[in-house]
Amino acid sequence: MWTEAGSKKRASLHVVKGEAQLRKLDRGGVDVLEASLEEFAGILRSENHTLKRALTDPRWFSGIGNAYSDEILFAAKLSPIALTKKLSEEEVARLFAAVRGTLTEWAERLRREAGDKFPEKVTAFRPEMAVHGKFRQACGRCGGKIQRIKYAENETDYCPACQTGGRLLADRALSRLLREDWPRSLDEMEQKMSGWKDAVRPGKSE
Repeated sequence: MWTEAGSKKRASLHVVKGEAQLRKLDRGGVDVLEASLEEFAGILRSENHTLKRALTDPRWFSGIGNAYSDEILFAAKLSPIALTKKLSEEEVARLFAAVRGTLTEWAERLRREAGDKFPEKVTAFRPEMAVHGKFRQACGRCGGKIQRIKYAENETDYCPACQTGGRLLADRALSRLLREDWPRSLDEMEQKMSGWKDAVRPGKSE
């Protein structure tokens, strides 16, 4: 019996016959482990999107998804909201190396764990990951706190010190609510949080 462990129930199982029918399910994304740097760069710069969107679009790149895109961008030291057409040649090359290195590392790790058995407890949140699912935990590279952007049913996890020059990226819902009070850095966020806690502390006098 097949079951889905996740609460969102997005998984599906297709039974097809022959390679022609299998190809109909292909979203068209390139396999980065088989692509050249030139092919990768061409696809990446074909439209101007954020790196997070580009890496997770199955029509562009196959087999990356939300969790591994966070790990890739952390490895490449790039912001998830950096625009694809504004990347330098060096940044594209660094991203390409990070994609290949991250996917290869995790494929090998998961194969070792599964061995000859069918993989169990497949989840996007794994304790060995550097940033994904590590909101407010210490970054293993710099020691700063991992931050996140939440949108719809997904989230993007990143390290401000390693990826955005210390800038705190605006969470769509919270930044709309707070407007000009939205903190621009981790230090400012800590100061504001301290102030907000003091303001709501029971028995606090003015």
